[in-house]
Amino acid sequence: MLKTHVTVGVDGSAESRAAARWAAREAALRHVPLRLVHAVDWPLDPVLPGIGRQDVDRWADQALTEAAQELAQHHPDLDIDTRCLSARPTAALAAEAADAALLVLGSRGLGGLLGFLIGSVALSTVAATDTPVVLVRPGDDPDGPDTAAPSGEILVGLDVHEACDRVLAFAFEEAERHGCPLHALHGWKMPAAYGYVPFFDPENERDITRSVTHLVDDALLPWQRKFPGVEVRRTVFRGSAGEHLVEASRAARLVVVGRHRHHSPLGTHIGPAAHAVLHHSAAPVAVITHD
Repeated sequence: MLKTHVTVGVDGSAESRAAARWAAREAALRHVPLRLVHAVDWPLDPVLPGIGRQDVDRWADQALTEAAQELAQHHPDLDIDTRCLSARPTAALAAEAADAALLVLGSRGLGGLLGFLIGSVALSTVAATDTPVVLVRPGDDPDGPDTAAPSGEILVGLDVHEACDRVLAFAFEEAERHGCPLHALHGWKMPAAYGYVPFFDPENERDITRSVTHLVDDALLPWQRKFPGVEVRRTVFRGSAGEHLVEASRAARLVVVGRHRHHSPLGTHIGPAAHAVLHHSAAPVAVITHD
């Protein structure tokens, strides 16, 4: 199935408005339609007395109409359609993402560089779909108050020990689309057994760094050949990838991380680096499912 549109969740909040503006710019860059989706979870919690189904439907239609009108003013050539669904938000968004090239969701920002506050809907939706998901907070939105125009590089967290082709494909495509550099970052750690070694030769660490750097270069090479116009740099270091990604996100317009496709009874698997980025990134975050 050819996926030819961008979908964004809309609920009238500042977070969803920021996500809608980000999604509209992305759809315009991709030359594809934009779909605005709102899910009405009925019946509502009984703590909201006097609210009837017609009131909820009217409010939902208004939220979609206002969002579509605002986006059309900035992107008059963009094909925009809206959908109001009666379903739980996670299920509705995951279903809508199935035939989309990209799903964009709003997430509450903690202010400044503190990053995201990931809600249950956003996190559950990330776990429920294989479609790339981008999380946007109001502070990431250049059309919102007190924000700068989007700039910087595409930052990708690279794990050479995992299947990373989908992650790299998305990152390189975004870098080419936005006409910006790509920065691949990989962190490595010493095996746990080395914690019991009383003396460790620093030359061994340098050898490991050189070896890991070769692995990173080998992973990047096919994509550099496929996207020769993308300027690429890579950083390899010993330490926490999550901390370095969060720090580097200050200079990024988008951070790209991967998550495992498989599910467990305890929920989706999101590695420590992706977990850190999801909660503390200073830039929007794209989560790409991989095997």
